[in-house]
Amino acid sequence: MLFELVRDVPDFPRSGILFKDITPLLADADAFGACIDALCEPWRGHGIGAVCGIESRGFIFGAAMARALGAGFVPLRKAGKLPPPVVGVDYGLEYGLDRLEIGTEALSPGQRVLIVDDVLATGGTLEAGRRLVERLGAEVVGASVAIELGALNGRARWPASLPLRALMAF
Repeated sequence: MLFELVRDVPDFPRSGILFKDITPLLADADAFGACIDALCEPWRGHGIGAVCGIESRGFIFGAAMARALGAGFVPLRKAGKLPPPVVGVDYGLEYGLDRLEIGTEALSPGQRVLIVDDVLATGGTLEAGRRLVERLGAEVVGASVAIELGALNGRARWPASLPLRALMAF
């Protein structure tokens, strides 16, 4: 059911990229609810204190998951979107470079954190999120994504010692 609600958009945001559009999945209340339930299931009972959602579509999944897991939500934002003080990490995307930032007071040392994004492609964004959380002294418990693009091998950039759960693989 969920796979059918992910739409392929060729040549977006630039030529040669096959974009996975989750808008139809988000618009279907039952499918979105089932997606959040499935994304949360492996993390129940793991003492998650905060869910860090990666800008921008990771906010959608991350905020809903934080609520379902009884955890706080912390946004990992693109450069210049958070008030200071912040720390940041530069990283590579499958189609360019970017920077991710977090407020320096957003997490507590030792806090158990789950990192969430919509898509795992080359792994740069997820890796940057992990590095930011660790920089603040919090403990990364693992990561969840709605979609993994297996051909791009982004999982290889994630530490094998940390769980990485993908709901759908393309």
